[in-house]
Amino acid sequence: MLATVLHGPKDIRLDDVPDPVLRRPTDALLRVVAACVCGSDLWGYRGVRTSPEPRRMGHELVGVVEAIGVDVTTVRPGDFVIAPFALGDGTCAHCRNGFPTSCVNGVIWGGNDHDGLLVDGAQGELVRAPFADANLVATPTAPAQELVPSLLALADVMGTGHHAAVSARVGPGSTVVVVGDGAVGLCGVLAARRLGAERVVAMSRHPDRQAVALSFGATDIVPERGPEGVAAVLELLGGIGAGSVLECVGTRESMQQALAVTRPGGYLGYVGVPAGGPELPIGQMFGANLNVAGGVAPVRRYLPELLGDVMAGTIDPGRVFDLTLPLSDVAQAYAAMDGRRSIKPLLRP
Repeated sequence: MLATVLHGPKDIRLDDVPDPVLRRPTDALLRVVAACVCGSDLWGYRGVRTSPEPRRMGHELVGVVEAIGVDVTTVRPGDFVIAPFALGDGTCAHCRNGFPTSCVNGVIWGGNDHDGLLVDGAQGELVRAPFADANLVATPTAPAQELVPSLLALADVMGTGHHAAVSARVGPGSTVVVVGDGAVGLCGVLAARRLGAERVVAMSRHPDRQAVALSFGATDIVPERGPEGVAAVLELLGGIGAGSVLECVGTRESMQQALAVTRPGGYLGYVGVPAGGPELPIGQMFGANLNVAGGVAPVRRYLPELLGDVMAGTIDPGRVFDLTLPLSDVAQAYAAMDGRRSIKPLLRP
């Protein structure tokens, strides 16, 4: 089969690799219907975060079940399924507590499991899905093609934006500021409105992303960054800041900007993958009673409720995909996202 492989900085290739097979009775084999490029994929692509190469790429996918191990009971061949970006066994204490991203036996797409067996990257034609019962969520019926992008968004970015909003305690009547206008930040806007936020300020300086934010329910756009952005938000919100702030970037600058626009006693939900040395200023937090929560989003926990809304047409997070390419053009997809010519590219094997 064909699969995306990172061979080095800016060196993405579509390689011919062995087809996956069932290795354990809890496995399923999936034919990938759609995958995508994530902002966190770019850290390796840019050489910012080094890793052993060559390396399989991709951790977001939807697909159709081709075969199942003898112990799999919740999905069957022919089911259309959503696969979360991190895979837990469903039985350890962390999984039972709702955090499969911290599973003691957990694996990630494109890596090796605890026995050294490869777990295929999502940006390929086929994948072996470990712990199928714990991770794969089947749609009630075969979805219409126009729903596929929104279902794919549930594998990561919509669930991650939702986790930021939940961590920031967004609820009916909330005033929310979203720092970051990538796919996660935009989904954070949608999540905040879904949870009942009355006012959502999206910090974005890119017209195409501003348009998506507005379509997702943002009430205000602030294009400035840094101290100018903080001043603009505070002026907009009467000088006191927001009770709920979503940090969806992961840099030192974005974290400081998020903290600076959180009102005293407010809540900051952070989901940006840390890069560039973000740190928490305890003195600032202590003095203003700032509450910070978040981390790796347990998207599997959120899948059932978000899936229901997508199937009902209540939310359409698939709008974050503004470029659709065949898998054969995966290098073009990476270059487009790296150059900010695309918010998030969708790949069709």
